Amino acid sequence: MAAAASAPAFAPHTGGAASNAARVRVMIADDSAVVRGLVARWIGEAGFEVVATASNGRIALESMSRTDPDVVLLDIDMPELDGTQALPLILAKSPGVQVVMMSTLTTRNADISLRCLALGAVDYLAKPESNRGVTTSDTFRAELIERVRVFGAARARRRPHSAPAPVGAAQIATAPAQRPATPFVLRPKTRTGIPPRCLLIGSSTGGPRAVGEVLEKIGTATLRQFPVLIVQHMPPVFTAVFAEHLGARTGIPAAEGKPDERIVPGRIYVAPGGRHMGLQGSRNDLSIRLDDGPVVNFCRPAVDVLFHDAAALYGSAALAVILTGMGSDGTNGSRSLTEAGAAVLAQDEATSTVWGMPGSVAKAGLAQAVLPLGEIGPALRNLLTGHGA
Repeated sequence: MAAAASAPAFAPHTGGAASNAARVRVMIADDSAVVRGLVARWIGEAGFEVVATASNGRIALESMSRTDPDVVLLDIDMPELDGTQALPLILAKSPGVQVVMMSTLTTRNADISLRCLALGAVDYLAKPESNRGVTTSDTFRAELIERVRVFGAARARRRPHSAPAPVGAAQIATAPAQRPATPFVLRPKTRTGIPPRCLLIGSSTGGPRAVGEVLEKIGTATLRQFPVLIVQHMPPVFTAVFAEHLGARTGIPAAEGKPDERIVPGRIYVAPGGRHMGLQGSRNDLSIRLDDGPVVNFCRPAVDVLFHDAAALYGSAALAVILTGMGSDGTNGSRSLTEAGAAVLAQDEATSTVWGMPGSVAKAGLAQAVLPLGEIGPALRNLLTGHGA
């Protein structure tokens, strides 16, 4: 991404060159020879293995069976067969492979990237606009390596633990995803008797798809009664398109939050990429607060900023959920909310793309419930309408 402040958040890996690095196999599909060469060098220096490079989607697809990658870095704009055309074919050929879409920061590419997530890509990565930008961007390099590390480890968990089978064997292609059960019981919360007045959502990696499903399962009728404030770690341009997608999916007006915009029921406010979104005003007359302050938890916007303000202004009348994402953003804010008497739910490990943010909240004992993604929407609807969790 162009700058650290506008990047999806992640907690930098502080260990050595990844103990699982030797098992992470990477394919790079990009029509730029400069990008392919740079990314291959970075991946090699990080201790991972580049098993193939491709200048278009057709070559990438033809290489899948032979190279059996764990992670595919797939550019959107390529000749012959572009990334959007290649994605479903790659996933059909190698179920479980972790595909990260790459694109420059344009409205068109943001829209395409979000559609690719719905088709099965696990994440997206915004590239600098020029080859020189790719060469000089430490942020882009760090985010790329972090995704290879995280998604390579996720792919390794899905592979059989028996002796290696021949490349392309059916048992590899069809191996079920096995993830450990979330080792946390639901945490009871002392009810204050104050009904929720808002819904807060924090998410990162895997979040666009998860947020859409949660809101859809809450239902339009319920959403019309409450304001929904969302911090999804995304760069500028992407957040505006993300809001448009949510509005189309839910039938509720949705847009990036604007400075001093009054918070009203029946509207979805998305934190704009590159800016923190908080709250200001009095409890009965709240509005959006945006600022360009320092990054929090390695990112801007940060979930903690919104949650801290909501704890101070909504108190126990806030209701929050932490969904899939890298890092620990949202944990400190969730602590403020629970201390104020508000309820916080968290997504479980088995259904999270990355169990960083919700896992941190769960391990800290701050979640009233740790639930599979499919159960979060109904649970929130019950809490919002006064029927309990």
